[in-house]
Amino acid sequence: MFTQYINDDISLKLLEKQDAQELFILVDKNRNYLKQWLPWVDNMKQEEDYEPVIDMWLNQFSSHNGFQAGILYKGELTGMVGFHGIDRANKKTSIGYWLGESYQGNGIMTIAVKALIDQAFHEYGLNRVEIQCGVDNNKSRKIPERLGFKQDGVVRDAEYLYDHFHDCVLYSMLAKEWE
Repeated sequence: MFTQYINDDISLKLLEKQDAQELFILVDKNRNYLKQWLPWVDNMKQEEDYEPVIDMWLNQFSSHNGFQAGILYKGELTGMVGFHGIDRANKKTSIGYWLGESYQGNGIMTIAVKALIDQAFHEYGLNRVEIQCGVDNNKSRKIPERLGFKQDGVVRDAEYLYDHFHDCVLYSMLAKEWE
């Protein structure tokens, strides 16, 4: 299956059904941490819940509408990164990502997101990439800030998390601003 090698330690891999167990274990181990920011975590309670999602991701890739990839760090699944979809008419996309808590602080996500930005601008010919992060999710916000994204504003009540709405910061990068 498709694997994109970024450097000696980090690669991106399209997940397959046989990866469902490893993905479930990673999410389950990080469940309390991830559900602070991701609305889908409590819906994924067993390994079998990931199989239809993996199929959906593979269909997204095969229809040329972006992809969702597992992030491998030294061969181990550590998180996910991907394009939510590609708006070809407006030449834009948005990137989503998450990383297991124990893998943070190693530059993994910054490197993975940078690879997707390069792909969006240089391979897909897009003009705009967006990243949306919870206002209080400082670790997630550091990724677009470190990569030079501009803050477009705050989207009020942008996402519902289990029992409350939370605001999100919208960041963007234009092709002409990328190295």
